Amino acid sequence: MARIELWNGDICDLEVDAIVNAANVSLWMSTGVGGAIKRRGGDEIEFAAVRQGPVSLGDAVVTPAGRLAAGAVIHAVSLDRDRRTSAAAIEAAVRSAMARAREIGAASLAFPALGTGVGGFPLEESARITVATVRDELARSSRIDHVVFALRGAAAYSAFQAALSVAAAGLRGGADA
Repeated sequence: MARIELWNGDICDLEVDAIVNAANVSLWMSTGVGGAIKRRGGDEIEFAAVRQGPVSLGDAVVTPAGRLAAGAVIHAVSLDRDRRTSAAAIEAAVRSAMARAREIGAASLAFPALGTGVGGFPLEESARITVATVRDELARSSRIDHVVFALRGAAAYSAFQAALSVAAAGLRGGADA
């Protein structure tokens, strides 16, 4: 069974096979997680992403990670042209990110809280959707053995901690086992 971990800090610091960027359909990386990745990893990440765009809402593309410790960046498109999102878009983006991780042979990857920054999506709902979708996708991903939810601040950490607790309780109760 894959190890799922919470981490309060900058996703750019993680030494994993891939980190997930909360991307928009044009794949420009100006603010939020994308802006941080670009600042730390280099403009070449954005250039490689934009060459693959535009991308449909819910899809994902892979680029090199530039100067980051991670091996690759998976740009999961969870924001539409107006920088808004929905539960369906977040779920689709997580599924696409997991599919790209499988395609590149990633054993470890890190997710931010998709849609909760400029997208304005409720943190608790994003956490619930992301945790449930990652757990579901891990059942199809025997190679992926470590997922980190890289969160910024106590509110995000608490929301994902609660979502993981609910998911674990459901498994112990036999509902999904």
